[in-house]
Amino acid sequence: MSQKLKLDLSNKMYESALNIIPGAVAGIRRPYNFVPGEYPIYFESAKGGKVTDVDGNEYLDFLCAYGPIIIGHREEEIDNAAIEQMRNKGFCFSLTQPTQNKLAKKLIELIPSAEMAVFVKTGSDATTAAIRVARAATDKVKVARCGYHGWHDWCVEVKGGIPQKFFEDVYEFHYNDLDGLEDIMKEHGNDMAAIMITPVGHPLADTVQMPKPGFLEGVRALADKYGTVLIFDEIRSGFRVSIGGAQKLFGVTPDISVFGKAMGNGYPIGAVVGKREFMKVLADKVFLSSTFFPNSMEQVACLKTIEMLERDHILDVVAEKGNMFGKLIEEVVKKSGYDVEFTGAPWMPFITFNKDKDGLYKKLRPAFYTELIRRKVFLQPYHHGYVCYRHTDEDLRYAVDMIAESFGELKKYI
Repeated sequence: MSQKLKLDLSNKMYESALNIIPGAVAGIRRPYNFVPGEYPIYFESAKGGKVTDVDGNEYLDFLCAYGPIIIGHREEEIDNAAIEQMRNKGFCFSLTQPTQNKLAKKLIELIPSAEMAVFVKTGSDATTAAIRVARAATDKVKVARCGYHGWHDWCVEVKGGIPQKFFEDVYEFHYNDLDGLEDIMKEHGNDMAAIMITPVGHPLADTVQMPKPGFLEGVRALADKYGTVLIFDEIRSGFRVSIGGAQKLFGVTPDISVFGKAMGNGYPIGAVVGKREFMKVLADKVFLSSTFFPNSMEQVACLKTIEMLERDHILDVVAEKGNMFGKLIEEVVKKSGYDVEFTGAPWMPFITFNKDKDGLYKKLRPAFYTELIRRKVFLQPYHHGYVCYRHTDEDLRYAVDMIAESFGELKKYI
């Protein structure tokens, strides 16, 4: 029998924060995105593949800070490189440090679409900059998009505070639905500046999808047909599915790509890379500037992360671990007796409960994740997880066993 976690300090901190911070914590980290009352709200520390909350509960961390942690928390090599830069050289200047050039050359070496690169801080910075580049390079306005691309006005799902004119030229299509994109292009193609797509499909609160045969190739062909800039949003897939991104793995090269999350193993850095003919507008036609974009500490951390990924063949190991994890979970799901899907292996594991006409999934989903968090396995009910390098085989097998136990407890909730 599982026991409800002791979360007294977490809950106390949350109640206090409600008076000083709108919503207490930001957006996707708020309690309603988990199971309110069952999940912690504040973490205290982390190491490797584990995280500890403020009440002292330790969990296997399969959310990995929503993706940045590709190797593990508090990696000494990476942290030491950042600390050395901070102590011996500094990292925030009026002019740019040489680290920028070194990192740009590395990205151009690794990523198929990269002929030039610029650096930003977040994924939303990168996607919005890429759209600005595409519009400037084509002198067109409209955008076709597929996937989550951040919180900025043109793409955010929640429209509060945003005038309609800021997103009225943006058209959404669905992953693996080439016909849907073709319909949009037939109507608006001549005015379409960009098609932005996540090369791995990870729609909000839905199953993770890999491209059907010919899908990404078809998107590429439509962009070429209409003179539209093809942008791959590799914020989640980059430096995770392949050292050169999903574009390298799937063999389809976009015009521009955006990266973030795993490229810095937790340090705040993002990048826009692409073909010279498009990226060159950033030299004079497009303004892109920030006090903190050139900071070298994050660039040093990124270079060390990439060095480790290459040296230790980390992404091969992550894929191997993720495949083993996925196969074991699939067996559990098949035996569960519930209408459940497991997707996303080996990189983005997600257990989803299919909708039913009686709405039973609305009881089963929170019940399952309640049982799982009580067993100290940290996954999210509405967002896929991640596998990192520091997850041991023992960790993964324990998580599988706890997933099986959690399914076994669901009958008491019905």
